[in-house]
Amino acid sequence: MNYLVTGGAGFIGSHVCERLLQEGSRVWALDDLNPFYDPALKRRNVAELQAHGDAFSFAQGDITDPAMVESVFRGAKFDQVIHLAARAGVRPSIEEPALYQRVNVEGTVHVLEAARRYGVGKLVMASSSSVYGVNAKVPFAESDPVFHAISPYAASKLATEALGHVYHHIYGLDIVMLRFFTVYGPRQRPDLAIHKFARLMAAGRPIPVFGDGSSRRDYTYIDDILQGVLACTRQDFGFEIINLGESQTVSLEELIRLLEASMGEPARIDRLPARAGDVPITHADIRKARERLGYDPKVRIQDGIPRFVRWFRDRQEETAPRNP
Repeated sequence: MNYLVTGGAGFIGSHVCERLLQEGSRVWALDDLNPFYDPALKRRNVAELQAHGDAFSFAQGDITDPAMVESVFRGAKFDQVIHLAARAGVRPSIEEPALYQRVNVEGTVHVLEAARRYGVGKLVMASSSSVYGVNAKVPFAESDPVFHAISPYAASKLATEALGHVYHHIYGLDIVMLRFFTVYGPRQRPDLAIHKFARLMAAGRPIPVFGDGSSRRDYTYIDDILQGVLACTRQDFGFEIINLGESQTVSLEELIRLLEASMGEPARIDRLPARAGDVPITHADIRKARERLGYDPKVRIQDGIPRFVRWFRDRQEETAPRNP
């Protein structure tokens, strides 16, 4: 099978590429290597994927450029597209709402159009648990109303879900939208809480805690997310929206305690006011994923945090200056 993975140099995307390559597929990754976080981290991911030889190809480009997107589709015949490229993050989207709409909505249209024009009939696309907003009903189910987005990022992801439905309804593309719930693990973006807290704790610096620490998230380990993504590539859906989470919530205070235990270091807390766009809880109802995908998340947070910390420590050792 030939796959195009947009956002293939990023956290989730690089893992998806790696798993597909391990399964014997041919993989093309498209990524703009933008400076949302250090592009050197993404280049490192690409270098590790290039170790797979000719089975992997990388193209640097911006999905907001339709000519560039078309050139990628014109240059290779893809069986499926896994569309992960996006501007991510609730808080940054509040600062740059137009950028988030341009990349996440307009960019997604360019990918869908190229897939339609070049005969790629199946796409797996990333959405987000942020679309649920402040949902009084927990856990969050795909059938819940989602008309009250509270951040530009969430609004952009709702728009991509609508576009996916349009391209299925009018053009017959097979599309599954995956609502990811707070993914973590090796290669996690450095701006996300677990990675950011670990880095600050290792440096003996205080960690910023917005609100009273009672907010809860459904943290989902990358291996479990990969299980769900890969399962989507093996069957047809027509059009479907599916949650991928751990279906277990952890408070911010509990998360910090788990990090302290794994890091062997106390956390210094910098208490700050709650921020606009944050929700009090995310909690995935994964019954549809179990039924449709055979999805069965294995890694609980008590095991996932130590795994992440081992990776984090290994990377620290690799980048530490060597004494002559």
